[in-house]
Amino acid sequence: MLFDTHTHLDSYKFDEDREEVIERARAAGVDLMINIGFDRETIPTTMALAEKYEFIYAAVGWHPVESIHMKPEDLEWIEGLCSHKKVVAIGEIGLDYHWDTSPKDVQQRVFREQIRLARKVGKPIVIHNRDAHEDILRILKEEKASEVGGVMHCFSGSLETAKQCLDMNFYISFGGPVTYKNAKVPKEVLAQVPLDRLLIETDSPYLTPHPYRGKRNETSYVALIAQAAAEIKGKTVEEIALITTSNGKKCFGIE
Repeated sequence: MLFDTHTHLDSYKFDEDREEVIERARAAGVDLMINIGFDRETIPTTMALAEKYEFIYAAVGWHPVESIHMKPEDLEWIEGLCSHKKVVAIGEIGLDYHWDTSPKDVQQRVFREQIRLARKVGKPIVIHNRDAHEDILRILKEEKASEVGGVMHCFSGSLETAKQCLDMNFYISFGGPVTYKNAKVPKEVLAQVPLDRLLIETDSPYLTPHPYRGKRNETSYVALIAQAAAEIKGKTVEEIALITTSNGKKCFGIE
């Protein structure tokens, strides 16, 4: 049993063969998936997938890159969706200082608003963090995000950053980069993350793992992340699959 805790199966990159991609994932042993809706376009398509497939759950939120476009009614929309039985988290939310599409102050305001919403509705949060480690940690602390916890999605920070996230009730999730030969830091961090706080993901169609790097990623490749984690942790793939699936269910409140 494998759990891809972060995928974008509604992406246009799957428009030609979405059913086949999902079938390949199931054949590879992926029993659970969280699809991420992060703006006006992808929230409805994410909800449609979650309603169509029993094994797909939804996270809904507003991506930091899209912060500039978020209106008050969008936050109300997200809040309304949180009562849906298949919505298990608010995300992906956070900060992205790599792409210069939304001003930092706007990103931070939208991030804070969504953490407050998560605390209000009692949902965990899925964090997107790109080149913004200090501000992410500061805002999570200031907004008492530890009350709901959640996932540090496709973790790219240092071991010290990971420790601070663990202290705030977060799980640390690893994706394709942990399979790359030159990815020294993610491997070192994964080696130190406690097994009961470890998650795996694909972020498909992005961040494709070795040996498919450069091609479209897909959910079935979460098995490759499990394999890499097993090697780093000195466990079997089956053990990692069982542990990370159990962790994912606990994090997202899935029975």
